[in-house]
Order: sequence, then structure tokens, then C-alpha cells
Amino acid sequence: MVKLRLKRCGRKQQAVYQIVAIDVRSRREGIDLRKVGFYDPINNQTYLNVPIILYFLEKGAQPTGTVYDILKKSGVFTEFRLNHRKVN
Repeated sequence: MVKLRLKRCGRKQQAVYQIVAIDVRSRREGIDLRKVGFYDPINNQTYLNVPIILYFLEKGAQPTGTVYDILKKSGVFTEFRLNHRKVN
């Protein structure tokens, strides 16, 4: 199973996170399948590669709680629903 989750980067007390698609059995710093975004909680910046995220969601990837909140805030799930309706 594939999950969309955060991968910690940066220095002590200045963490930034990459949003990655990764196998469930891998550890947090393990080898990821694909980098799909970037999240900086200190400066409140987010970069998302929306087409790749939609691809993984359509294939059944499950976002973690924090990634779900980030995607919901940016409006990715509205696009996912629109694309899902077109397919069905």
C-alpha cells in the first residue's frame, strides 16, 4: 500500500518537510517512490505537484492525517472529486 506522508528535512529547530509517496513498510527517511510536494511550517509555505498527487490518489494512495489537512486546505480534493466524476 502507498501512502502520502511527510519526510523530515532541514536542521534542528528548523524542520521542513517533503511530501512523498512512499510504501507503508518504509521508515520515515526511507526511499520514496516520488516526491510530490514541499511543506514549510515555519514560513507557512506549501508547494504541491497536483497532477502527480491526483494520480496517486486515483491509484488508491492514502494520505496521512497531516497531509490530508494540507491537501484539503489547498483544494486538491475538490479537483479529485471533479476528475473522479468525469471517469465514472
